[in-house]
Amino acid sequence: MLKNMLKATVFATTMALATGAFHTYAFADVVYNRGSAAEPESVDPHKTSTVYEANILRDLFQGLVMQDEKANLIPGAAESWTVSDDGTVYTFKLRKDGVWSDGSPVTAQDFVFAFHRLEDPATAAEYASMLYPVKGAEDFNTKKGKAEDMGVKAVDANTLEVTLKAPTPYFLEMLTHQATYPVNKASMDKLGADWIKPGKLVSNGAYTLAEWVPNDHLKLVKNPKFWDAANVKIDTVNYIPTEDRSSAMKRFEAGELDSYDDLPTEQLADLKAKFGDQIKVGPYLGTYYYSIKTDKAPWDNVELRNAISMAIDRDFLAEKVWQNSMLPGYSMVPPGIEGYTPAMAKFADMSQIDREDEAKKILEKLGYTPEHPLKMEIRYNTSENHKNTAIAIQEQLKPLGVEVTLLNTDTKTHYAFLQQKGNYDVARAAWIADYKDPETFLGISRKASGNNYSNYDSAAYEAAMDKAAAAGGKPEERMKDLAAAERILIDDEAQIPLLYYSYHDIVSSKLHGFTDNVMDVHPSRFISKD
Repeated sequence: MLKNMLKATVFATTMALATGAFHTYAFADVVYNRGSAAEPESVDPHKTSTVYEANILRDLFQGLVMQDEKANLIPGAAESWTVSDDGTVYTFKLRKDGVWSDGSPVTAQDFVFAFHRLEDPATAAEYASMLYPVKGAEDFNTKKGKAEDMGVKAVDANTLEVTLKAPTPYFLEMLTHQATYPVNKASMDKLGADWIKPGKLVSNGAYTLAEWVPNDHLKLVKNPKFWDAANVKIDTVNYIPTEDRSSAMKRFEAGELDSYDDLPTEQLADLKAKFGDQIKVGPYLGTYYYSIKTDKAPWDNVELRNAISMAIDRDFLAEKVWQNSMLPGYSMVPPGIEGYTPAMAKFADMSQIDREDEAKKILEKLGYTPEHPLKMEIRYNTSENHKNTAIAIQEQLKPLGVEVTLLNTDTKTHYAFLQQKGNYDVARAAWIADYKDPETFLGISRKASGNNYSNYDSAAYEAAMDKAAAAGGKPEERMKDLAAAERILIDDEAQIPLLYYSYHDIVSSKLHGFTDNVMDVHPSRFISKD
């Protein structure tokens, strides 16, 4: 029997090597082939911004607090914490069995270093503004203060103290975001830019980075030094970027993918008929919007921006393009956040015909007609869904004297262009909640935010957001202040909200622990596979 088993193992290994199939193993580890709609730009927690990267970093690293399979808050690198009576001082007790993948202890100083690095202007972190609630963080990031003046202190090796400028109700949830994860200073000092390379990356999460073949796969392997390794069931996670949604469905059907984080929505009915309850569609805290360049003529005209927004038929997009897997959106903050009423576009209750008539009048007043069209380019990242959305909008605007051209690039290139404040007219974007609070949707339009692709700059909006922040200790007052800020944002059409998201996942029945939740968060450490 042993001889036959050895023969079988050799045969299976030989076949895997011959076919290049990194996802097939005999008598070996439990392997999860996790499809992703985009290639990550980086695995440096301070140099990332998309949900595709967040999924990977959630497996590689562990912040002070994390999310479980239901997106509920759970202890992470910190096993407990206390909050001062005035809500401004958080004291975290790090777990004593928390170590880096190289065996060295995770200490409070590691978090001090990481928070300083995130705010260091030299890092140019897109999410630097996330930590602005921390005392001194904004001053350091804007070169008005020093790192040592930030309200983050290692009391001892296992005790971290963070002091905020004002009570911030979402602070703990914010710490689940990858921008607040620790990074290993010793490794960075030793390896320089190579610290994030496969086999060299020192991380503190459930997995380590073993391989990264661009546009093919990232291989993560179970970290035996992770404090909860005994309860991690998946040994190997292969993140497999597949931007073409239809191709991803074929790969899933062939057994090459165990899950995929999007669907070609024009095929949704057929997919449900074929795959049954393996298709997962449900409410998701996210807004699909078009970023519009507010500091570039003619888009610096608020009347023009409102006319374009008004003319877009969101009901058609939701029903026909997205097959009712999305909802028409008229606010940046989607519904579903407890205690908050979003500020809707003032034309939301108008009929589509009346909206188009009003938009036409504005465009004609500004000199744009079918004979003298306004030229507008829409940029979007690769996806049949995004392409179909842009084409529909192109057709909707044409009769009103707007000549739309389309420009498609892959997701990595698209978002790099937006982050670098590239020259464009209108660009597809989306915002998925980093935490369950309106601020995550409104903060991206603040002047200092690295995610403010439209370069929106409004003194009234900044003042309204500052007022809301100052009311942090009074929840009802704060929510009203945030809604007042959103009212300014929506009236200015700083962004053009189009749709509210639903998650669209396909998940093999062999997987367990891939639990539906409004954040669409699914840490691999909580997943098992038959």
